[in-house]
Amino acid sequence: MNAKLMTRISVFALVGTLTAGCATQQGNNTAVGTGVGAAAGAGLGAIFGGGKGAAIGAGVGAAAGAITGYNWQAIHNKLSGATKGTGTQITEQPDGSLKLNIPSSVTFDTNSYAIKPSFAPVLDQVAQTLQQNPEVIAQVVGHTDSTGQPAYNQTLSVNRAQSVAGYLAQRGVAPQRLSADGRGATQPIADNNTEAGRAANRRVEIYLRATAQHQGG
Repeated sequence: MNAKLMTRISVFALVGTLTAGCATQQGNNTAVGTGVGAAAGAGLGAIFGGGKGAAIGAGVGAAAGAITGYNWQAIHNKLSGATKGTGTQITEQPDGSLKLNIPSSVTFDTNSYAIKPSFAPVLDQVAQTLQQNPEVIAQVVGHTDSTGQPAYNQTLSVNRAQSVAGYLAQRGVAPQRLSADGRGATQPIADNNTEAGRAANRRVEIYLRATAQHQGG
C-alpha cells in the first residue's frame, strides 16, 4: 500500500448479522452450514491515516462467515510445506477458521511495516491458496509487544496488517476477500516482561475462513 493511498479515506463497510447454520456430516468433516458474515462490504473498506498511517478495519466482502466443519486438510498441508522452518504455527480454530501465526523473526523488522524477504514466500503461498480456493477469505491481524506507547503500537500493528493485505492483493487476490486489523499490544500470548515473550507477542495472524457451502478442502 503506497503512501499516497494511505492518505486517502475509503470506507466501504456493511455490518450484517451472523446467522451461521449448524454443521452436519461431521464424519467427513465437510462444511454444510450457511453463514452471513458479521462484516460484509462491497469492497476493501479501510481507513487510511497520514504520516506513518493507520489502516483500520478493512471490511470483508459480501456474504462472508466462518463455517464450522470445513475440511482444511489439503490447505493445511500445502501451507505447512511453504512455512516449514519459519516457526509459523497453523491451527484450526473452534469457529471453523484456519489460523496462521507467523512470528516477528519472519515478518517485519523493528518499527517497520515493510515486508521482509523471508515473509514473501509465506505470503506467496497464501495468495496462491486463496486463488485456488475462491470460497475462502482472509483476515490479517497485526500484534505488537508492550514496548513503547500504546497509540504507536496500535498504528504499527494496523500498518503491518494492511501491508500484508496489500501484498496479497498485489498477488492477485480480490481486495473484497481481504480484511486487515491491528490489535497493538492488547492481546499478548506470552509474558511481555521477558525477551522471548515479547518476541512471541510481535506476530502476524492470518485467519482463513470459508464463506459458502463447499465439499472437501
